[in-house]
Amino acid sequence: MRYVVPFSRTGIPGRRFVDPFALMQREMENMLESFSRALEKAPEGEEVFFTPVVEAKEDNKGLTIEVDLPGVNPDDVSVELSEGVLTIKAERKMEKESDKEDEGVKYHIAERAYGTFMRRFTLPWEADEDAIEASFDKGVLKIFIPRKVEEKKAKKIEIKA
Repeated sequence: MRYVVPFSRTGIPGRRFVDPFALMQREMENMLESFSRALEKAPEGEEVFFTPVVEAKEDNKGLTIEVDLPGVNPDDVSVELSEGVLTIKAERKMEKESDKEDEGVKYHIAERAYGTFMRRFTLPWEADEDAIEASFDKGVLKIFIPRKVEEKKAKKIEIKA
């Protein structure tokens, strides 16, 4: 029976078996760990991005976009519409390192993300730019973009004699 099975769990004699799923899991963990370390130790002045949760819903009146921006000052948020593209920019600022060191603060866990956020939405229809509303309440940015109402003009039909 030993000769019927070409490989055993040990594989080729002299080599040990490597589980491909365990190897893939290790590689993913290493990649995520190195990525998180890179974000934690971003050089001074270098931009780091954070990605808040966005919800966009459409109805007959228009489009409503809600962005969760906890800890962001409303003055650090900008919303622009240009050529049918809505751009949302925000920045969550971190305390200066010098302030932390003076107080003798030691972080045991630091999972909050800081930096710049930018998201663009291409509108599928023409918006009424003068009626766009934006509000910021309890860390949630809410933008309502109404559809442009086309004025229905009476079309004069020419009568041929």
